[in-house]
Order: sequence, then structure tokens, then C-alpha cells
Amino acid sequence: MKSFVIGDVHGRRSQLRWLLEALPRDPQRDVLVLLGDLIDRGEDSPGVIGDIIEFQGQAPTRVVALRGNHEQMLLDFIEHGDATWLAKGIGSDRTFEQYTGHKLSAVEDARRLLCEKMPLDHLEFLRSLPLYHEDDYAIYVHAGLDHGKHPRETDSRTLLWSRDADFFKHYRGKTCVFGHTPTSLLPLLGRLGRHGIYVFNSAIGIDTAYNSEAPLSCLSLPDFTLYQVSPRGKREVHHLRHSFADALRSILGGFASDV
Repeated sequence: MKSFVIGDVHGRRSQLRWLLEALPRDPQRDVLVLLGDLIDRGEDSPGVIGDIIEFQGQAPTRVVALRGNHEQMLLDFIEHGDATWLAKGIGSDRTFEQYTGHKLSAVEDARRLLCEKMPLDHLEFLRSLPLYHEDDYAIYVHAGLDHGKHPRETDSRTLLWSRDADFFKHYRGKTCVFGHTPTSLLPLLGRLGRHGIYVFNSAIGIDTAYNSEAPLSCLSLPDFTLYQVSPRGKREVHHLRHSFADALRSILGGFASDV
């Protein structure tokens, strides 16, 4: 069994589909983990959500989607009227228009219209998203951990929002794969090679950003193979043991029999 872990999708339905097509994944045996921030900014957030709901319906225990801070902001807007999701730069304007067919308007009008137009199964899906996942290979969270604590001992805000230099530089617990912080903003020492992900001690960051050139990335465990697809559909595969030989030695030792 392998685990295929995908970084922040941000509404990039086409890239996600191309990436899934590139993975040598057995849907009945291997697990697919999405690290959250499925929505906002990209060309089709509703399509991303719909696709993942369909994938989960086909193999409920083999597709795990985590909650990211963007999903949390959307839920806070719908359920409590918190307007943080509407702030400039979030990318909510695109998601709102994709669901409603309208431009963003006054907060209360926008909230009412979104509640009317969003399919109920999409809303229930967002409400059901867990804050972390764990298997034999790693712990998977959206943003990070609190001073090496297990996710069940970490508050939700840390799991969804944290950008903690101490975690990035010093975490040495069970391997933790995270998204949220674009790897270009993580410490330079862990960013080796041209593929753009971050590996340092036991922390692995795979949010390779959202822009017109950024790839969508998927890390396969326990073999440490990285699959990437560009916005134009170009596929690349990187075997990371060569790039991160020293950094991966202790990580690989934890499940060497599976490699």
C-alpha cells in the first residue's frame, strides 16, 4: 500500500485531474490524501469539490480530504457571517461567482445567495472534513503542529493556520507532511533541488504555491516519489532519495521494510 499526498489544490480542477491521471495509484489499495485548501483562486472550485465527493463515493476509505483554512473561512462565513473569507487576496470572489453566477456583493446578500446556490452535498462535505490524518508512514495536516504535539493534542487554529518557524526547522517527531505555506517561503536549508518541495528533519512541505507557473504536487510514500503537473499539463516525476539523501535517512529508517 502507498499513500499519495497532494498539496493545496485551490480550485485547479484541470491540474488536479491531470495529476491524478499521472499517478500509478491502485484505487482499491492505495490511499489518496489531500491536504486542504481545495477551494478559492482557481478556475473551478465547485468542480474540485464535486470530483472529490465522487472519488470518496467510489472508495470511501481510500480518499481522505483534510480541512484547510480556506474551507474553514468559507464555513465561518456561511454559518456565522464572519467576513474574513471575503477579504482581498483570499480568492473567494472566484469561488463565490462559480457557485452563484454573480459577483460578490454586500456581506448579508452574499451570504444568503451562497447558501441558496451551494449544493447541500458540497456544504455537508466541507463540514465533514477532518483536521488531520495518520497512517503508518506519516501524519498529515494542513498547516503544522504545536511544538511536536500530536494533532489530537493540537488546537484547530494551529492545524489550519500556523506558520511556525520552530516547527519548520526543529520538528523531529513522526514524519509530518503539510501544506498551507508555499515552499518558497519556507527555510532555504530544506529546499533542495529544482522540484520545489521542502524536507527538513521530520517536516515535509508540499504546497508548491498557486500562480500561473506553479505545479500541483503529489508525494508518494513510502517510496518518496514526487509527481508534479504544471498549469499547462506538463508532467514531471522526481525520485527524492537522491535529492534528500541525508534528510531522508532517518525518515526512511522508520518504514524501510515498505520501501
